[in-house]
Amino acid sequence: MTTTTTLRMGLIRKKPEWTDEAFRSHWRDSHGPLVARLPTLRGYRQNLVVDRLQRGIDFARGPWDFDGFSQLRFDGAARADEAFTQGDLASAIRADEQHFLGELHIVTVEQTEVIALPAKPEGLLKRISLLRRPIAQSEEDFRREWKIHAEHVRRMPGVSGYRQNVVVAREFEKGTPCTYAELPLDGIVELWFENTDTLNAAFASPQGQRTMAHARTFLAEITAFVVEEHRVV
Repeated sequence: MTTTTTLRMGLIRKKPEWTDEAFRSHWRDSHGPLVARLPTLRGYRQNLVVDRLQRGIDFARGPWDFDGFSQLRFDGAARADEAFTQGDLASAIRADEQHFLGELHIVTVEQTEVIALPAKPEGLLKRISLLRRPIAQSEEDFRREWKIHAEHVRRMPGVSGYRQNVVVAREFEKGTPCTYAELPLDGIVELWFENTDTLNAAFASPQGQRTMAHARTFLAEITAFVVEEHRVV
């Protein structure tokens, strides 16, 4: 059975003068606890990018290059907006973002858990992929085909977890809604495997090949990142 929830995701690039280690340390040890103080926040994950290889797939990669992805769950969309725009804490969060981030785009997604994670997912390899549909394809066609695609992924060997995040709203600059043309992302994939060998074997399998053949019928780009997930809330 699938479950659906709404998340606010940050697509993050550090300032170029920050080292990877300094960014990681500040994001986890300073910024994370600051955001965790938001009263309507119900869940918060930080996903630090550790690998930018496609791994297992032969597919056009988009222009995106990020250092991390945040995932925040609030009581509701209105409360999420309020949390980041009102009060001293919101001001402190914005000031800290300006201190260590070079870019921050925001997308609101509707998340569906297609393959549930095991009870103890620690140690699994996690991959986040950004999806863009072909220019001639409608949003409705993309969403229909992605639901079909979920069934292909279900049958792939070695997949420990799979979530689809359909993008429903975009902010190229945090706090200001933007058009699809300004931030052309349609979906964000979360996939878990035991390790790199399991990932490669899954996509090399006959079912993996069928899955990617279907992907080519409704996707123009897949931009993959291996990430290290950290639970803040």
